[in-house]
Amino acid sequence: MADAAKQSHSQDVEKWLALIRAEGVGPILFSRLLKHFETIDRIMGASVAELTRVERVGNQTAERIARTRDKFDCRKEIEQAEKLGVWLVHRQDARYPLLLTEIYDPPPVLYVKGTLNRTDSLGFAIVGSRRCSAYGSEQASRFACLLADMGFTIVSGLARGIDSAAHHGALAAKGRTLAVQGCGLGQVFPPENKRLFEQIAESGAVLSELPMGAESLAEHFPPRNRIIAGLSMGVLVIEAARGSGALITAKASLDSNREVMAVPGKIDSPLNAGSHLLLKQGARLVDSVADIMDTLGVVGQDLMDYAVTESDKKEKQVNTVKLSSAQMNLTDQQQKVLNCLDTEPVHIEDVIIQTQLPAGLVHSAIVHLQLKQLIRRLPGGFYTRRTVSVE
Repeated sequence: MADAAKQSHSQDVEKWLALIRAEGVGPILFSRLLKHFETIDRIMGASVAELTRVERVGNQTAERIARTRDKFDCRKEIEQAEKLGVWLVHRQDARYPLLLTEIYDPPPVLYVKGTLNRTDSLGFAIVGSRRCSAYGSEQASRFACLLADMGFTIVSGLARGIDSAAHHGALAAKGRTLAVQGCGLGQVFPPENKRLFEQIAESGAVLSELPMGAESLAEHFPPRNRIIAGLSMGVLVIEAARGSGALITAKASLDSNREVMAVPGKIDSPLNAGSHLLLKQGARLVDSVADIMDTLGVVGQDLMDYAVTESDKKEKQVNTVKLSSAQMNLTDQQQKVLNCLDTEPVHIEDVIIQTQLPAGLVHSAIVHLQLKQLIRRLPGGFYTRRTVSVE
């Protein structure tokens, strides 16, 4: 994996940084300015009169932008970032997360400690309560571990409780995980997660849109949560109370046309009140990874296709699946399950009987085989082999 400290900043990132730090300029206004002027140089050189021609920019706002767009000490900020192995990427850089560009108000500039990969398009968020139960922590870690093992990048907020458990689960699977902080990357919050912070940076990235020295303030967390949602094709909420920030992440996911799911819990526990409210409002009830895969549906397939490199696509051809476990990197259990399936539908209960494997192992194998595009799920719990692109 590339050394995060050696990652190069985006071209002209200082100009992007100067503009986003100007008074009155947020992600939405930044997008309007860029749409109107087309280039960052034209924005930085625009007169007050020219700025007022931008949608919803009055004379007062234009004057504030013109007066403060060169006041932020970008050089000092970048030097501080480099000392800590942090690099900056703007929205027009190909390395900027694909999913995040699709939300209404993507951050113009992201601070990154770690690496960003194309496969992060398979992002999935797991969020919930800071004061979680042992059950909640266990479920967050379990789902994160299983999904990371399948190739998903686990996204969360590095907070205590569910967030930390999700990150640990992804790391246990030796998978990728992204953490979005509600403060600058010049500090770690909560401080006891310093070791986790470093582990995530080694196996993914820690991200923020805030200046390096920005403190962890309450007003920073709702914007942080919309980044978590934006980096993910879906969000799983585990043990969220009614006032939990996880509900903000869920709302941001809905606003960005992403899937929202929740794990049910004890009905008499305040920790689950927010999660159960989401379920009542139409969130998908999840008790297995198969439920997540079903919910993601075509969206998941499209993003998996995107994660395949163009060179790989050119070398593939369509054939019926008749591959060895070594060729497809299947476990013995996955191969047993695959051997039970053919072009005619087979019910999962029959697969359990034929393989004589525990139901849990069969369900896990089924999900892995779906992700590898070797089998297709049909209504009623039936499965068939499918034709796929193979080497």
